[in-house]
Amino acid sequence: MSNALSRIGRRRVLRGAVAGFVALGLLLWWLAPWSEEPPRGTVTLSTGTRAGVYQKYGELLRTSLSRNMPDLEVRLLTSDGSQENVRRVATGEADFAITAADAVEAYRLSDRHGADRLRGVARLYDDYVQLVVPPGSDIRSVADLRGKRVAIGPPKSGVRLIANQVLRAAGIDPEQDIRPSADGIDTGPGRLGRGLDAFFWSGGLPTDGLQTLSEDSGLRFVPITADLVAQLHRQSGATRHYRATNMPESAYTGSQHDAPVPTMAVSNLLITRADTDPRLTEWLTRIVLKSRDRIGKRVHSAQLVDVRTAIYTDPLRLHDGARRYYRSVKP
Repeated sequence: MSNALSRIGRRRVLRGAVAGFVALGLLLWWLAPWSEEPPRGTVTLSTGTRAGVYQKYGELLRTSLSRNMPDLEVRLLTSDGSQENVRRVATGEADFAITAADAVEAYRLSDRHGADRLRGVARLYDDYVQLVVPPGSDIRSVADLRGKRVAIGPPKSGVRLIANQVLRAAGIDPEQDIRPSADGIDTGPGRLGRGLDAFFWSGGLPTDGLQTLSEDSGLRFVPITADLVAQLHRQSGATRHYRATNMPESAYTGSQHDAPVPTMAVSNLLITRADTDPRLTEWLTRIVLKSRDRIGKRVHSAQLVDVRTAIYTDPLRLHDGARRYYRSVKP
């Protein structure tokens, strides 16, 4: 009996040792890239308007990159938004950018310069389309915008791309049937009810500029219905990236009467070019995922960044460096 117990004990010790070695091996495998000398140099990240989520996310990501790659200088470029960001990366003006999937698709379909060089790094989070009016407005649907003063975003923004398509799907010519303005999230909230009847915004939830407006003077969101999204899908092209959803009642306290608002969403991507250094891209991809919780404390939508969905960068294929990272953490 004692010999049997002794053998059982030895097997348990052996199994424990093997498990320990496996755990140690996995730990060393995970930490191995961090034992390398971090990439150095200078990169440019194109973000968005100063009051928008892209800019805030970019600032926080730069801080995380600086902590892990202290010899890498990260320059931030503000921009009108997604359409300008795609062009900057494609033409080499920026190395990385945050942009919406529909803007990438529109650029590719137009066969513009550098479109074939665009690559995906990570799917980040979804933007929600938010059509904002004053609380007492008589605008109840997109069709009610006819003849109104409507901000459709700066010319090179993702908001402009979305607003024009939504208006056309509702039978409204953006150039003839409304009085359009180029106000974005930086100026639109301040002009609502003071020169603007409504404005479009597409961003993560909540967006600070709208949160402040909601708390100070109030606002209301006009629904973008599933039928309208279906009409958009019939246009084909970049509109395939839109999905019908609801903006949760908790997005903006007090402005939705504790009810969800029908709208649509589009994925945000971190993009680069095919010729970007693979080792740099692998490091950057790792830090994007590693810093999710820290960034998510300041940018709520960033909490949704997840390694299981980050690889889906449609309509772009993954950059080789990003693919290398995802393979290293594949279960």
